[in-house]
Amino acid sequence: MSEIAGHPGATAVVNESYSFACMRCGHGWEQSYEIEHHVDGDGREFVQYVVDGQIVPSPLSRPACANCDHHVLRIMRPGRVASARDAAHRQHRTPAAGPVEAPTGGEPGQDHHWHLADLLHVFQRKAS
Repeated sequence: MSEIAGHPGATAVVNESYSFACMRCGHGWEQSYEIEHHVDGDGREFVQYVVDGQIVPSPLSRPACANCDHHVLRIMRPGRVASARDAAHRQHRTPAAGPVEAPTGGEPGQDHHWHLADLLHVFQRKAS
C-alpha cells in the first residue's frame, strides 16, 4: 500500500469533528481530528488520532473535560456547541422595539457563565 503525503505510514486519512459537553460542569467545546489509518508489521490495521500534528488518544475511548477533567461527556456531531451558544446569545438579546426588561439572575455588567442547561436546552424535545 502507498503512504499518504505528509502522513508517514498512513494508508488513508479521514477528517472528523466532534462536539463535547461535560455533564458535570457544562463546559462545551469542539475539536477536529485527522484519523490516520495504518497497517503494522504483522498486517493488522490500526488508527491514530492527530490534532495539530500531535498524536492524541481517541476522543471516543475515555475523553476528559478540558475544564474540570471529568470523564462523563456527551459527544455530539460537529456544530452542536456553536449552535447552542448562538441560540443562547439570541435569547439574551434586547428586543429591537418595545419595553426593555432587565435580565434576571445576575448583576448588570457581569459576564455570563455557561452552565450545562445553557448548552443542552436546545437539544430537549418539546412535548407535543
